[in-house]
Amino acid sequence: MKIYFLSFILAFAMSFVTTPLVKKLAFAIGAIDVPDDKRRIHTKPIPRLGGLAIFAGTMASLLLLLPKSHETIGIILGSLVIVLLGVLDDKYTLSAKVKLVGQIAAALILILSGIRIDWISNPFGSGVIYLKSWVAISLTLLWVVGVTNTINLIDGLDGLAAGIAFISSTSLFIISLLNGRYATAVISIAIAGASLGFLPYNFNPAKIFMGDTGAMFLGFLLSAISIQGAIKSATAIAIVVPVLVLGVPIFDTLFAIIRRILNKRPIMEADRGHLHHRLLDKGLNQKQVVFILYGVSLVLGVSAILISFTSELKSLVILAVSLLFILWGANKIELLRSNKKGTQTR
Repeated sequence: MKIYFLSFILAFAMSFVTTPLVKKLAFAIGAIDVPDDKRRIHTKPIPRLGGLAIFAGTMASLLLLLPKSHETIGIILGSLVIVLLGVLDDKYTLSAKVKLVGQIAAALILILSGIRIDWISNPFGSGVIYLKSWVAISLTLLWVVGVTNTINLIDGLDGLAAGIAFISSTSLFIISLLNGRYATAVISIAIAGASLGFLPYNFNPAKIFMGDTGAMFLGFLLSAISIQGAIKSATAIAIVVPVLVLGVPIFDTLFAIIRRILNKRPIMEADRGHLHHRLLDKGLNQKQVVFILYGVSLVLGVSAILISFTSELKSLVILAVSLLFILWGANKIELLRSNKKGTQTR
């Protein structure tokens, strides 16, 4: 267990120490978030680029504690592409098409390094289902690019994305450890440490935002380790495990897409209808909303852990209860309701 403790502490310390330096850098190069629409919660300019500190913390652990396997090198190179893309976006605001091309390039680096969904457990029987090469590549691209963007979509309140990343990566750490995926466990606990080290500066009232640099990096890395540590598991319904671990951002994105389709809005046109917006509209303050979503993420993470290491029947019961919980919550806060204020956003 010593290596996991070292991974966590090293990532935490590096992230905590470098965040003030990154804050100065953001001001120096003009990477500042200026509130310019109704969807913004903050009222004054805040520096971005905080994700650089999370990146520095995570990479410190990976470079010092992991052997340089093809998979590790792929994760590092892919992360570099994502972080460079994020820095440019935080500074210059890149178009969605440019970001998509960069994300696909980073995902292809993962695939070439051997990280891909080439088989899944058979949910209807024993053994595994091996996927054709084009199916494996397509599915991996969809998963990596999708998760990379879902973290960005929930990064709307102080401390929300960093806290969700901490909870999700901790859940993946436990699952990876019990599955015998030790390298993935080291990376998972490093993400947890780096996210927690950044949180004191990002929690309400935030002194710095992680920006697209941090949101895309966390999403990219969580998508990669979930492939290695959770999807490729002997559990019959292992495919749902990472979906539950990352349930808050994934289901928020899913309901957003359904909402826009039902209301005949462009899928890529965001609105003020995400989870945190709906809860704020109920009269809750920022901290209350953040802690509620932390709780939801924790419940889903625990459910994913239980599903990974219990009987098939119990796993199905846990999954059914989890899905009912999600649907009940979505209905309660009217996630599919049209945005009455008609706020147009990015």
